[in-house]
Amino acid sequence: MSKIFVDACFGKETPYTPVWMMRQAGRYLPEYMKVRAEAGNFLNLCHNPKLACEVTLQPVDIVGVDAAILFSDILVIPDEMGMDLEFVAGEGPKFNDPIKDEADLDRLIGGEEAASKLTYVYDTIKLIKEQLAEDKALIGFTGAPWTLATYMIEGEGTKTYNICKKMMYSNPALLHKILAKVTEVVKFYMEKQIEAGIDVVQIFDSWAAAIEPSKYDEFSWKYMVEIADYLKSKYPHIPIIMFPKGVPAFLDKVYGNFDVFGVDWSTPMAFAKEKLGEKYVLQGNMEPCRLYSQEETTKCVEALQGIMQGKRHIFNLGHGILPDVPVENAKHFINECHRVSKKS
Repeated sequence: MSKIFVDACFGKETPYTPVWMMRQAGRYLPEYMKVRAEAGNFLNLCHNPKLACEVTLQPVDIVGVDAAILFSDILVIPDEMGMDLEFVAGEGPKFNDPIKDEADLDRLIGGEEAASKLTYVYDTIKLIKEQLAEDKALIGFTGAPWTLATYMIEGEGTKTYNICKKMMYSNPALLHKILAKVTEVVKFYMEKQIEAGIDVVQIFDSWAAAIEPSKYDEFSWKYMVEIADYLKSKYPHIPIIMFPKGVPAFLDKVYGNFDVFGVDWSTPMAFAKEKLGEKYVLQGNMEPCRLYSQEETTKCVEALQGIMQGKRHIFNLGHGILPDVPVENAKHFINECHRVSKKS
């Protein structure tokens, strides 16, 4: 059966513009909070295929999105490479053994060996595919090597990225070795997600904006393109979405063998269309906080439809949905996207 979301990723004509939301399986849903409480903590939920499958399917059933996105976390990769990951309540993820030198890096598992340890992710995908409606797509994902490396080097989330960027300017060879090792694991990880049954790949570079534009290609984009090239050489039927957050200054320099460019909310959609719309399908890009107002949501959806005209576009937020958004407002967003883009 044809999947509207997959067709849209390839720029094909669809009966309406499909829509999903980043972080759509999450804390704004009471049903999610109930399952998370059952799991005990966030990492337990990621490691439990039955429960991870359940929360992956919730937004499809409750909110009506056109694609499910695998419930997991980008940091399961360095965790299975051998780093000591914990999620601290109220503080977020933390590595107790950040990479400081080459010896720290050499201790980590690489390549297919590390990717093979993520069996719970592949088991989750298989369970989801058994239960997901045939016309709905399943999106698998990974963090970009740079975004993963920031956590691996800093040890936790950061506002300044000063430890990573100190390495970038004072010891770039070590940073490139870290990025190369992570890239190899990601290639095999995404390949195994595809083999398990995902329909679409999204690569998140959440911390792209931390790199100055003149260094972005060298330390992030080229590694993302390398992953896309590897996957496209083996699985040309699988669409690839690139989502680098906060890089409007980089749009003139975007290149690579992928299908969809995710536009964040700080980048005007008309500008993205001018620069990239002929080359890539565009995804996005409503400001997530508009979801607090149904009226403002409708205004934005209609404006995006006016710019994109229902062609080469996928509706989404310009970043993740926030935990205190009313569920009814999320449903309103999905319904409005379908309403304004439905073709007679």
